Amino acid sequence: MHKLLVLYPEPHNRAEFAEHYETTHLPLVQKLPGMLACRYSLDLSGQDEQSGYFAVFEADFEDNDALGRALSSPEGAAVQADVPNYATGGAIILDYPVINA
Repeated sequence: MHKLLVLYPEPHNRAEFAEHYETTHLPLVQKLPGMLACRYSLDLSGQDEQSGYFAVFEADFEDNDALGRALSSPEGAAVQADVPNYATGGAIILDYPVINA
């Protein structure tokens, strides 16, 4: 399994972030080909202006190639193009293979 992880620093306006993220961005994400599952939270522990991150998103793919195909698809392009519309604090994007212990 391969995981995509997106960390969102504090946005300029939390309510505007949440509204756009849940009503516009997540429906785009749901269309990513090959995505096995996804989850997110806008309620991180220690959430305040000093905690560093406001939100987190995780998505699972079969492998790195599946993630690459998803991100290079038209649906992936739409997801990536939408990020500046709500992530006014930026976004930290990581991906990695999952190793079960």
